[in-house]
Amino acid sequence: MRRAASIQLHPEALRHNLAVARGLAPGVSMWTVIKAEGYGHGLLWAAEVLAGASDGLAVSQIGEARALREAGFDGPLLVLQGPHDVGELRACHQLRLEPVIHETAQLDHLDAVPVRLPTVWVKLNTGMNRLGFGPPDAEGVARRLRAAGHGSWGVHWMTHLACADEPEHPQNARQLEGFAAAVSPLPGQASVANSAALFAGWGRAPGLDPERVCWARPGIMLYGAHPASVPADAPPEGPQADLRPAMTVQAPIIAIQPLEPGSMVGYGATWTADAPGRAGIVAMGYADGYPRHAPSGTPVRVRDRICPLIGRVSMDMLAVDLTDCPQAGVGDLATLWGEGLPVERVARAAGTISYELLTRVADRLQPAR
Repeated sequence: MRRAASIQLHPEALRHNLAVARGLAPGVSMWTVIKAEGYGHGLLWAAEVLAGASDGLAVSQIGEARALREAGFDGPLLVLQGPHDVGELRACHQLRLEPVIHETAQLDHLDAVPVRLPTVWVKLNTGMNRLGFGPPDAEGVARRLRAAGHGSWGVHWMTHLACADEPEHPQNARQLEGFAAAVSPLPGQASVANSAALFAGWGRAPGLDPERVCWARPGIMLYGAHPASVPADAPPEGPQADLRPAMTVQAPIIAIQPLEPGSMVGYGATWTADAPGRAGIVAMGYADGYPRHAPSGTPVRVRDRICPLIGRVSMDMLAVDLTDCPQAGVGDLATLWGEGLPVERVARAAGTISYELLTRVADRLQPAR
């Protein structure tokens, strides 16, 4: 059933943001990351917008890659988690995927199945301690892959930086140095840069031969959000970073409540008016993906003015203080984030990150008609 809240998608913003990513790393190839339903924007929508402009699409799981192939996307597809079992390994071959191998069990699957993968990426765990082989194992992994007939078109290398959104953090230097030391003696392409690492200037993996082919993996920045951690004092927001929001979330004001001094709003009566005013009731709540824990004061945009959220967020509704926006009324649209209100600003107020807000609306809200 259609919800009152809706999203507007901006394809031109997605393409613009990819151009920003390319400007941060000239000459570096781009895997555009569209996992998690295109960060909440829609897997197939993101693929359709980006496929012609990117060098390849990156997803998390085989099921996402299968959906893209079935929809007609025939370009390079990187699968960041690689195959989880023998059946998915066969799918990598059938669907012409470039899987990321990060675990010994995956090597065992490769030995057990009579298929040969021409291109394989190997993930090294340089300090994130999430996925990947230890750097000392890199040469052995490559040898095992080639002995089994894999990587005829290339065995390539990647790692993931834990603190790229804090460029001065010493963990970055440790990881970059460890990756370069492990990979420099080995052939193949390299990839270290997500969105944050691109902004830090690491699109071309530091410490490697400058002639080596490198790939970046921009994700969150494509959708118009800066990858800075939250909370932070003053992280760059979309427009300041030359990024444009690819999603605007809006919902109508469905009621106006007059407020007197002492009037309380919402469950638990957590907000109390200290002067006469007006509350606008917006048809957006946590069932629509808005964070229930967003506190009073979280910004909402109404008629080009920033109005504070007041009281607790309900399942289908939230309230905003319209006292300083007297022209607003029933039927006006409130912008929860998007054009005119960067999602990072809302995330900061709610004590979360833009990634969570964007992906929470996936499969809940429909594009506005």
